[in-house]
Amino acid sequence: MAKNKTTETESSVADFIEAVPDATKRADSYEILRLMQEKTGFEPKMWGPSIIGFGSYHYKYDSGHEGDAPLVGFSPRSSAITLYIPGFPNSEERLAALGKHKSSKACVYIKKLKDVDINVLSDMIVDSVEFIKNKYPSSLQ
Repeated sequence: MAKNKTTETESSVADFIEAVPDATKRADSYEILRLMQEKTGFEPKMWGPSIIGFGSYHYKYDSGHEGDAPLVGFSPRSSAITLYIPGFPNSEERLAALGKHKSSKACVYIKKLKDVDINVLSDMIVDSVEFIKNKYPSSLQ
């Protein structure tokens, strides 16, 4: 079985954010960091070279693939800020209320934090953490 490439590292979160070339994305990253830390209660950690994650859990899929992942996280990518929010109830309604974004199964992509409703994002973070805690209760770290 292939090893998961995205694992927790000892790299500096602050150094990573400071290296983000776009000033708006850098400022938004600090705000998202503050929000995710406040809502999860976990310190930020780097996962791989470019994901900032909060908390962790161990997952195992029906296919047999398993690994560790952050409860929630984000990455200030060149095209958009990727928010890793793996599960939350009423996702269609929440996404409709969020504001300007794109989404995939477990990710939400935003250009700027001011494009979204911070209260909706905050609720999505909290609900996602609760979803993961309920789905993988014995694997939280």
